[in-house]
Amino acid sequence: MNKTSVLGCLAEEYPQLYLNPDTDTREVYRRVVLRGEEPVTKSLSHYRGDPADRKEIADTPAGQVRVVTLGNRQDFELVLRGLMAAKDGPLTPIPESQGAAMLTVFNWPRIHTHLAAFPEKEREVELKRFTAVRENYIDTLVVLSRGPYSHVDAVTVGETDAEWLDHSDTIRRFHELSHVICRRLYPGDIAPIRDELVADAVGLIAAYGQFDLLLEQRFLVVQGGCYVGGRLGNYTDNPDTLASQASFALERIKVKTDTLSWEEPFDLIPVLMEVADIGEAGKA
Repeated sequence: MNKTSVLGCLAEEYPQLYLNPDTDTREVYRRVVLRGEEPVTKSLSHYRGDPADRKEIADTPAGQVRVVTLGNRQDFELVLRGLMAAKDGPLTPIPESQGAAMLTVFNWPRIHTHLAAFPEKEREVELKRFTAVRENYIDTLVVLSRGPYSHVDAVTVGETDAEWLDHSDTIRRFHELSHVICRRLYPGDIAPIRDELVADAVGLIAAYGQFDLLLEQRFLVVQGGCYVGGRLGNYTDNPDTLASQASFALERIKVKTDTLSWEEPFDLIPVLMEVADIGEAGKA
């Protein structure tokens, strides 16, 4: 794997990806991520690479977003673990039902490139000035896997593998970009379950042109207002308690979206945030 591959380009910007979360310690990651130290060895041998790997800059109502799609599930998990290792530790597992992540990532190469334009004696002061502006050195990065959405198989959905894979890509992309939009436009309004329902709804509408209530229930594994396992448990310690509220919110989303028109699915986010609100604790 070379520097021109998607993973190679990604590691050039985020050197912690040269580390291997299966063998390197959290302290090693912290030196690279928090102090800007160069990895001792720059190897990408722990990744497999895939022809489906791609990177793009996505335009959204909240500005541009970097998006990376990785075709190999192992690569996806390694990248997420590596990018989160300094904070959460490299051995943090990635749930099978998780196929995407929105991350904020230090970009030390950008800092080093900026400082290189200054005499060495001025760099300490310039480092403090430059990093006083968060946008100068911290990126928002969306990382997507390629596979069945929410770990639901094509047979369950009633589609061919190819059809479901294409729809899954669309759902996943719009879902995660919806999170970015909400964080940027509504930074003080965070409610994990509501936000997941909204993001899923936007993704389903982007993929199918309408909100599929039954399919969304399969994503969350909520049946008859009861939690029977699956993704809902990723966002709360009380999925059994909140399952009925989530079910009612999904029904409200269905009724509301069936009466609305839109130019693009992202336009629905403000309305969906209102109808999907379940009054959960922890909103900030």
